[in-house]
Amino acid sequence: MAPVVRALSNADGIASFVCVTGQHRQMLDQVLELFAIEPDYDLGLMVPNQTLNGLSARAIAGLDDVLTEARPDRVLVHGDTTTAMAASIAAFHRGIPVGHVEAGLRTYDLARPWPEEFNRRIVDIAADLLFAPTPLSAHNLAGEALSGRVIVTGNTVIDALGVTRERIETDSALRAALEDRFSFLTPGRRVLLVTGHRRENFGAGFDQICAALARLADRDDIDIVYPVHLNPNVNDPVRTLLSGRANIHLIAPLDYLPFVYMMMRAHVVLTDSGGVQEEAPSLGKPVLVMRDVTERPEAVAAGTVRLVGTDADRIVASVAELWDDDTAYRRFAHAANPYGDGRASERIAAALMGAAFTEFSPGQEADHAARL
Repeated sequence: MAPVVRALSNADGIASFVCVTGQHRQMLDQVLELFAIEPDYDLGLMVPNQTLNGLSARAIAGLDDVLTEARPDRVLVHGDTTTAMAASIAAFHRGIPVGHVEAGLRTYDLARPWPEEFNRRIVDIAADLLFAPTPLSAHNLAGEALSGRVIVTGNTVIDALGVTRERIETDSALRAALEDRFSFLTPGRRVLLVTGHRRENFGAGFDQICAALARLADRDDIDIVYPVHLNPNVNDPVRTLLSGRANIHLIAPLDYLPFVYMMMRAHVVLTDSGGVQEEAPSLGKPVLVMRDVTERPEAVAAGTVRLVGTDADRIVASVAELWDDDTAYRRFAHAANPYGDGRASERIAAALMGAAFTEFSPGQEADHAARL
């Protein structure tokens, strides 16, 4: 949402307020600092070992107080978090129109990803403005006969990524600091960047993922960098099964800017995340997704992403192909990215003001790639 906040602050006729619930506190604070955003409301809702029901209840109650005080004409929410779902419910109960940024993503399986698939469907039902990142997500919304107006904008994650990449490339002191931070990487070795935290992979799934990484670490031409999620269901098995290997670097979760830098350094990204499926292809990096289904099928169709599940043999074979077959790698890395041209936030601000604009079309990704 950072690019949207910036676009709204520059738009004549709009007074915007930023409210954060404090969900994912550590990730939130560094992004606020990076993009120089000072929230007008910070609910600080996180508690140790919180449950989804507890977080949802605190979020709806806290946001209701904010809506009572701020009396907004509209509430904008992003994506599929519990915060987004709770905010849409609180606004709906108050009769306040909701705009959903990143609307229309679907797997049509409520268990995968869980609870995100449920969350985004709830938001789309409540919203009267549906900012779809791609024509396919707009098509999903049309098929559900929702009452909101659908506008294809591209995804704001591409806006934020472009700004961040430019900063890394143009700020020599920042780039030197990042290179020093990751000086543990061995010159000449390609980097496999790994992220994994999905609830549906807890247990047997993470055991298989760790088994695959252990086998890949037997190669002498690979450095594996894994920023390990703090959730004990992830942290405990990963550190138990993978610690002590010289070319597996289990590091603390990365802030957004150094994570973008690591995506730029990576040869391949192995993930079960959602947003990475959009970000890494924008940097020309092949993405292997450790899930059986994805709410971003455009990336699969475009050839920038491949679903590999959590089977250890399949993960190892897929990584090895991209490590050893330059033709396969080039085909993957140079596929077109269907997720944006860096102007999604402009389109959202224009739509709120009733101004004319051109909706995003996947045919624009070539221009987007050229600008990056």
